[in-house]
Parts: sequence; C-alpha cells; structure tokens
Amino acid sequence: MPDDTVLLGDGGLATELEARGHDLSDPLWSARLLVDAPHEITAVHLAFFRAGAMIATTASYQASFEGFAARGLDHDDTARLLRRSVELAAAARDEIGRGYIAASVGPYGAALADGSEYRGRYGLSTTQLAAWHLPRLEALADAGADVIALETIPDADEGAALVDLVRRLGVPAWLSYTIDGTNTRAGQPLAEAFAVAAGIPQIVAVGVNCCAPEDVLPAISLAGQIGKPVIVYPNSGERWDTTHHAWIGPRRFSTDMAAQWVSAGARIVGGCCRIRPVDIAGLAAITRN
Repeated sequence: MPDDTVLLGDGGLATELEARGHDLSDPLWSARLLVDAPHEITAVHLAFFRAGAMIATTASYQASFEGFAARGLDHDDTARLLRRSVELAAAARDEIGRGYIAASVGPYGAALADGSEYRGRYGLSTTQLAAWHLPRLEALADAGADVIALETIPDADEGAALVDLVRRLGVPAWLSYTIDGTNTRAGQPLAEAFAVAAGIPQIVAVGVNCCAPEDVLPAISLAGQIGKPVIVYPNSGERWDTTHHAWIGPRRFSTDMAAQWVSAGARIVGGCCRIRPVDIAGLAAITRN
C-alpha cells in the first residue's frame, strides 16, 4: 500500500460479545460462539465496520483442534468451524460493501486458557510449535481470508515457527507480538523478535498488540527497522485482575495517542481488549486525515 495510507483495524471482538450478554469464561473464549451463536459474531464484525474499521479479525484466536475435541468435535468439524470464522467476517464485509478479512491465529498459550500467552516459554521446541500450529493455519489459509493475523505472540521462538509456516504455505500474514516495554513477554529484545520476519515476503506487516498503549510508540521504531508496514492495536490500558476476575485501573487508550502512532509510522492502527466500536469511530477521523 502507499507509504501514506493508514488502514483502520477493529477492536476487541470478545469485549463486544460480552457487552452483548455472552459469558465467555470458557477455554474456547469467543471461539465457543462459532458453535453456539455465530450470528452474534457477524453482528460484532458489522458494528466495527460501521464504526469505520477496514479490517475484521476473525473469532479463531483461541480455536484449536484440541479445544474443540474436548467438546466432542472431530478434525473435520473443527476445520469447518475455522472456515466458518472467516465466512462470518466475510458476511459482514459483504453487507457493508468494503473491508478486509484477517484470520486470527493466536499463540499456543491461548489454547491452554491459563494465561500462558502472556508468558511464552512453553517448553516446546520450534519444531513442536510448528507441528501444533500447522493444521489450524492450513484450514484458515484455505478459507479465503485476505491475510493471516499471527497475533499476541509472546515469544520470538514461536514467532519464528509461525513465520516459517506462512512462508511454506505461501500465504500473506502479519506478525504481532504482545510485549512488556521493549521486550516480548518472554523477555527477548523486540528488535530481535521482529528480525525473524526480515526478508520474508509473505509477512506483509509487523507490530504489536494486546499490550499497554504506552508501550506502542517505542515499538513502532523497532518494528520499522525491518522495512515492512507497522501494525499496532493495543488494549485499553486496563488490567485483568485474575483474583477478582475484573478489569481494573484507568483507561489510557486515546485518539491523541493513536495520532502519535500514525505520525511515528504506524500504517495499520486499531485496538484489542476493551476497545469498542465507539473507540474505533474515534480513530476513524485520524486515519481519514
């Protein structure tokens, strides 16, 4: 895309599903609704598109063959649900008449449903991680999404495994880490983590997501060093209290901060947890300018 183009991403799919009354306290998280209430997923995609988003990120982040097997679904059933996640986003896109579909691929730790995606270092080799991710990537690559979103990756080793898989599959993808300061959640320097995507044409953007808004600006300059468009979509700034099962702390996400990210070179901007359509509408004026 042209150097001065800014694409607006969507916000927190699960956040909006919960706001619509769905209990997502489940190992499958929002992916459970691929079975139970697929029309609700389409409705949320539509809400973000109507707010100005140009990208719909599918409800496949926490979907896995193991997770659905625990519900009695076989391999073919799970592959069908992964394809459904893309179809639901495409239905919203077709209704609104514009936009792109990003098929979400969360980290291995997300499927464990124990917070491991914010730690990394699972004790698996890159070969083992690649073998685990491959069936899901194959199903989503065949579903017709515009791009694969390798997102909330906490560990550069897992990033390297995923980058090699999309290279082998020949599908476009972005690579987005969850971070703490200027390190991955596993503690690796971000510059080294982004370097795993250097020279890989299938990786069309790199950046950060599911992180504190104040960590975004330093990450942009590091991501930009490998010569690809930069994508950023942080959380609201609130923190999940695992003891009381509630979000605490102030919201720090703002359109002023997002304007700084664009000025610093971010070319795809959106939000993650706790970012709602009203927030995306606020960002729409920035991307239009």
